[in-house]
Amino acid sequence: MRLRGRDPRAAPSSSAGAGDARLQAPPGRNPFVHELRLGALQKAQVAVLTLTLFPVRLLVVVLMMLLAWPLALVSSLGPAGQEPEQPPALWRRVVDLLLKAIMRTMWLAGGFHHVVVKGRQAPPTEAAILTLAPHSSYFDAIPVTMTMSSVVMKAESRDIPIWGTLIKYIRPVFVSRTDQDSRRKTVEEIKRRAQSGGKWPQIMIFPEGTCTNRTCLITFKPGAFIPGVPVQPVVLRYPNKLDTITWTWRGPGALKILWLTLCQLHNQVEIEFLPVYTPSEEEKKDPALYASNVRQVMAEALGVAVTDYTFEDCQLALAEGQLRLPADTCLLEFARLLRGLGLKPERLEQDLERHAERARMTQGRGVTLPEFAVQLGVPESESLEDLFSLFDEGGGGEVDLREYVVALSVVCRPARTLDTIQLAFKMFGSQDGSVEEHALSSILKTALGVAELTVTHLFRAIDQERKGRITFADFEKFVQANPDFAEEYLT
Repeated sequence: MRLRGRDPRAAPSSSAGAGDARLQAPPGRNPFVHELRLGALQKAQVAVLTLTLFPVRLLVVVLMMLLAWPLALVSSLGPAGQEPEQPPALWRRVVDLLLKAIMRTMWLAGGFHHVVVKGRQAPPTEAAILTLAPHSSYFDAIPVTMTMSSVVMKAESRDIPIWGTLIKYIRPVFVSRTDQDSRRKTVEEIKRRAQSGGKWPQIMIFPEGTCTNRTCLITFKPGAFIPGVPVQPVVLRYPNKLDTITWTWRGPGALKILWLTLCQLHNQVEIEFLPVYTPSEEEKKDPALYASNVRQVMAEALGVAVTDYTFEDCQLALAEGQLRLPADTCLLEFARLLRGLGLKPERLEQDLERHAERARMTQGRGVTLPEFAVQLGVPESESLEDLFSLFDEGGGGEVDLREYVVALSVVCRPARTLDTIQLAFKMFGSQDGSVEEHALSSILKTALGVAELTVTHLFRAIDQERKGRITFADFEKFVQANPDFAEEYLT
């Protein structure tokens, strides 16, 4: 399974009017992974500053938060949903100024000596919602503390000591994971505030919904665009030589990021307020279109590509199982293309056995694009051609349907590796369910979404009796005895 070069026209677009200028992220690129490598000189600098500058900076940061806490506590007393008084009382304006000064001092202590601000922040009457991207770190809180805008936060955040009190001060919109109706309530609250005529503070929303490595903009969630009111796009940049800022799902953890960032002599951040985007009537009726077009404007300002990866793809990339997907896996692209065809993995999972039986009946015979379209139950299209090309390694116009089912199984149930391998053995195996080395190679290459994979070492380790074939029972027994087999035996 491998990615092949595509014509830009083949990239699915949810943005009407984006035009030919739309940039697409390179296929298969994983925006949820951040690799941070320090050179010898950088390691030496971190070692020295860990003993000297780091403790001082950390102390000042903690002191600033402790200083801000009582101000935020007193000011946030009272009913949470009460509409702010207009104009704000003098004491509220004073507290705002004090908290902004304290927070700016905190960021200053963290090495953000100069925050570059470009453009003009629109008042709430012009744009009630600010959309920020790319979202890549908890340091993205800098523009929040500079403007004291409201944010959309997990309900659990309000219980964090000190930080939870600071959050409550800016009148956030809380989202509860335990309340099944939370999404609807959140959208309604955003809509109510956005249509209040500037009575509420502006709401800052990160429409990507998760952190990425800033190499592209992933799909925007529609929540900020459902109200159909003008929004002001805001783009963030961290033009540092060493990127200690980015905190993705796979990479340095939160504490390591904090430590390394505080050990840098200077950290740069740029905040650019773009012109207010007023939606057309068509965009007001279609939040997804509105979100896509705003994303395109922000991508052009950043000079990065857009990609139709989503937060769900992030979950796929980071699912825990016996096989962890590599950073360059093709399966993210596979999942994106499935969605573009209207094939949702959560619905396809229940039909996996049926798809597997159809694929087994082909016995490895190549299927053409028209046959592939029939198997998937979709018409032939450019998007289908892109999906087909992932499995057409030789470019001969035929694919092995069994490989498609293996990839589909991984996308549908990413944490259940053994279930996918068992399904694959049923399709690739002979009458006794055993497979040879080349079949195991095809199975694992597809399950990982890579073009090349040597499995000889693994196959020989499983095939102790040198039969030249192994069963799923053999594979399962070996995996149970060697849970880290992928790292030891696959290259």
